[in-house]
Amino acid sequence: MPSICDPQYAPAGDVGAALMLIDSRLKTIQAGKSRTDPEQRALMGRFTDSLDAEAANDVLDGACTLIFMFMKWLREAYAAHDKDVFAYVVPNVVGTMRMMPKSVRPEAIPTMAGLIIAAGADLSPSLWRKQYGFWTEAEMNPLEVTAFLLADHINRLTDDPDFATRLITDALSSVDGD
Repeated sequence: MPSICDPQYAPAGDVGAALMLIDSRLKTIQAGKSRTDPEQRALMGRFTDSLDAEAANDVLDGACTLIFMFMKWLREAYAAHDKDVFAYVVPNVVGTMRMMPKSVRPEAIPTMAGLIIAAGADLSPSLWRKQYGFWTEAEMNPLEVTAFLLADHINRLTDDPDFATRLITDALSSVDGD
C-alpha cells in the first residue's frame, strides 16, 4: 500500500525560486563571505516580501523538492560505494546545524533531521512535514540551511562547486524538454 507521504502525491512547488535562494547562499560562501552583501540581502528581501501566501508555500514545497532530489542523489551515490546515506549525511547536517545556533534554533534540528530521513527513505519531505501541522516561522531558516547543507555536501563529494545546482537545473531542463 502506498504511503500518504509518497512523492507522487507531493506538489513540486517552485523549485526554481528555491534553487535560486540556495544557489545564492552557495555562491556567497564559496566567495569566502560569511554574509551576503547588503544589496543582495535587499534583493532577496524584496523577493521574499513580494510573495503572497500561495507563492510562499510554493517556495517551501520547492525547497522540500530540492531536499528530496539531493537526498535521492546522495542515497544513490553512497549506495554505489556500499555505504548508508543516513550514516554519513544525517550526522554531518545535524552536527553542522548544532554549530549554527543563531541560524538554527535547537528545537528545529529534529524536524530538519526528519525531513532528511524522510527524503532518504524515498518519502516526500513536504508531505512528511505536513503530518505535523503548518510550517512555523522558526522553521524557515532551518529549512533553507538544510537544503544548503545538502547541496554543499554534494558539491564537496563531487569536488565541483556547482554540481548540486547543475543537478537540479539539468533535471528541470529534462522535464521542460518532455
